[in-house]
Amino acid sequence: MQRILLIGAGLSSSTLIKYLLDNSKTYNWKLVVADISKDLAKKKTGDHPNGTAIKFDINDQYQRVDEVQKADIVISMLPARLHHLVAKSCVLHKKHLVTASYVPKEFWEFDKMAKKAKVILINELGVDPGIDHMSAMKVIDRIKGMGGTLTSFKSVTGGLIAPKYDNNPWNYKFTWNPRNVIVAGQGNAQYISRGMHKYIPYHQLFKRITSTNVLDYGEFEIYPNRDSLKYREIYDLKDIPTMFRGTLRRPGFCKAWNIFVQLGATDDSYVIENSEDLTYRDFINSFLPYRKDISVEEKICRYTGIEEDSGTMYKLRWLGIFEKKKIGLKNATPAQILQYLLEQKWKLDPNDKDMIVMQHKFNYTVNNCSKQIISSLVVEGQDNTHTAMSITVGMPVAIATKLLLTGKIKATGVQIPVKKAIYDPILRELEEYGIRFIEEETEVGDNGNGF
Repeated sequence: MQRILLIGAGLSSSTLIKYLLDNSKTYNWKLVVADISKDLAKKKTGDHPNGTAIKFDINDQYQRVDEVQKADIVISMLPARLHHLVAKSCVLHKKHLVTASYVPKEFWEFDKMAKKAKVILINELGVDPGIDHMSAMKVIDRIKGMGGTLTSFKSVTGGLIAPKYDNNPWNYKFTWNPRNVIVAGQGNAQYISRGMHKYIPYHQLFKRITSTNVLDYGEFEIYPNRDSLKYREIYDLKDIPTMFRGTLRRPGFCKAWNIFVQLGATDDSYVIENSEDLTYRDFINSFLPYRKDISVEEKICRYTGIEEDSGTMYKLRWLGIFEKKKIGLKNATPAQILQYLLEQKWKLDPNDKDMIVMQHKFNYTVNNCSKQIISSLVVEGQDNTHTAMSITVGMPVAIATKLLLTGKIKATGVQIPVKKAIYDPILRELEEYGIRFIEEETEVGDNGNGF
């Protein structure tokens, strides 16, 4: 019986665990779910005869080594900063490692050792990164195969609330790690447009937006991701004139979120004194100029240039940032205070369903003709456990694990799923589970991108 060690039983692991247990009898697998909370791990494995839950401390070197040694393959669903601890043990004991996260820079230290040990450290197998890579490379390889030349590639993804459950003025609820949403985009964004490099500092990021329509789901706005330039090499598109990656939100979100950016309320670099005794009104007022003669609401409008009766102001009021309600969070940074408030306002209700929206646009020339392929994906969650995020993160990880255990993936060393031998079987099986892209192809002229 092959032993699978899965470390981390958080929200994104639910569908992954279900897939592995559902297939465990067919493939003769034993699944060990390891988490700092044994109760959480037990909740995910239930009473399945091929599932075992254990309490696991990643910082306990002896336990880590012992569990890795006993496994045939290891899946890490831990925060990315902890993957290197697992990777080191996997390479030393010649075990494959699968993650959904971006490749941590520390992994490259293990690349040669992993190849020598004939094991793979395969990363970026979630949704973004993951399904985005695989679905993009499938089309890119097809275009190249017919002799086409890519002139533009744009890719956007968003984790959002499904339309039926979209019932707040921000048209947004937390469907993944709230902290990542709060600090998203900090640093600068960079991409290339028609051969010109573009750099957008954080304080301008949510002003530089464009829009797109996705299938029958209506309009979405897009803000740029941090670094689109590195994907030219990853996708073997070194000379492409336009390369852009972005994040999707519903219209109006970015303008309202930009208020917090301009105020400094997303800053995570310092602690606010006596934060537990402040009200949310005090918190917002602390970023504004001193004026005794006008209200906090008037000050924020003058400072940011919005109207008091605007949709943006309505969004801010709805959040409760002007309320005289104590924060009650001790030694907190501005970002932590904002997150604490939003976790109360943007939480999923018990019956809510989320959705993942992804779209690629490929512009290319072939036989002196300019064409565009728009490839779109929308996945709605099943419930609060098997969310769209859990499905689209967990399923590619699960399928890759199966392919490794059955000897279908032969690569070694540090990898991401941009090779056909890896992405093709994963995408084919994802389609069986309804994770399917819809393509539209048209002939186009000179098509700008608004950036």
